[in-house]
Amino acid sequence: MFVDSSYWVGLVDAKDQWHKPALALQPRVRGELRVLDLTVSEAVTIIGSRKGGKPARELYQFFCDSCHIIYLDDELLDSAMARHVAHDGRLSVPDCAMVEAMVREGETTIVSFDSDFDEIRGLVRLH
Repeated sequence: MFVDSSYWVGLVDAKDQWHKPALALQPRVRGELRVLDLTVSEAVTIIGSRKGGKPARELYQFFCDSCHIIYLDDELLDSAMARHVAHDGRLSVPDCAMVEAMVREGETTIVSFDSDFDEIRGLVRLH
């Protein structure tokens, strides 16, 4: 399953609005966890700004050790931009890249507290 940054931030930051829902969801987040490099960057940056460099580094190390990181390439970025335009800018480029990576890998489940993913037909959002 693919996991969005909103889940990771909620899980790590006890003051985040999604902390309690992330903890409740944690038992259902299993199997091969896939994240985009953009997700890693976003989550680590947010945690670093809120909690400092050491917690950010620990989250980064978790991603490296426990998740399959998918790196943005030219094809993925181009298809994400096409989706971004098709949604008239309402879905962020990183979110569009996540959806395109999911399409590429034949995955339909995403863990996210971002309701923008609900616009995507056929996507199952765990939240």
